[in-house]
Amino acid sequence: MRLTRAAVLARAKAAALDGVRRLNCWGSRLTDISICRDLPNIEVITFSVNGISDLEPLNQCQNLSELYLRNNNIASLNELFYLKNLPRLRVLWLSENPCCGSDPHHYRMTVLRNLPSLQKLDNQAVTEEELSQALVDGEEITAPPARRNVENGCPESIESSAAESTTETESELLNFRLEETNKIREELGMKPVPRDKFSSFSPRETDCNRKRRNNVLNAILLLMKELDAESLEIVQQTVGRRLQALQKKELQEE
Repeated sequence: MRLTRAAVLARAKAAALDGVRRLNCWGSRLTDISICRDLPNIEVITFSVNGISDLEPLNQCQNLSELYLRNNNIASLNELFYLKNLPRLRVLWLSENPCCGSDPHHYRMTVLRNLPSLQKLDNQAVTEEELSQALVDGEEITAPPARRNVENGCPESIESSAAESTTETESELLNFRLEETNKIREELGMKPVPRDKFSSFSPRETDCNRKRRNNVLNAILLLMKELDAESLEIVQQTVGRRLQALQKKELQEE
């Protein structure tokens, strides 16, 4: 069943779509929510207990802060791709969907890794410890889910666009990590890392090692922001000793 303009205006008691702030369609047998593309000012949406499987229409709801999707037909966590650019999203209820799988920890960590601004997930408050752990245990989503062609039942041809998206995302992440790393090194009175050396440890490593190192780096950068001056001095001393050891090793190898 498709959510129509008339139904939205009636439920929200609004005169126009851009005036809709809250929308409650709990248990309405909905499968098509494409009308959400025309709700630029929506803040709270309740779509629990429906048959929704596609979250792409929500990608335009930039003011959305609360989203309730419990008990729908969302098959893949890749649907989170469409929620990653919603700057005000703080509450998400996604439980009782096929995408939750059989591993609650992996599910929660993956959601939090991709939506780190959430304050509450599935009616449970999000902690700083969970956000840090999510950088290690969660799976990063860099591309939207593959859609199936209704006519022939085959996946749409999106491989090239997905690959381009992944490449662009990896490049953006590399730039972000380099900037963050050098910012912290500057605060510690250390020399910045050249881009060629910063990126050199990635391409030659296996995907597993690269992913693990990136996860560790992200966790460190996040935790560094929580340290006071005394703690940062300890980190500076430790990093200094580590750098000296690495430089000595490099000289010996040369």
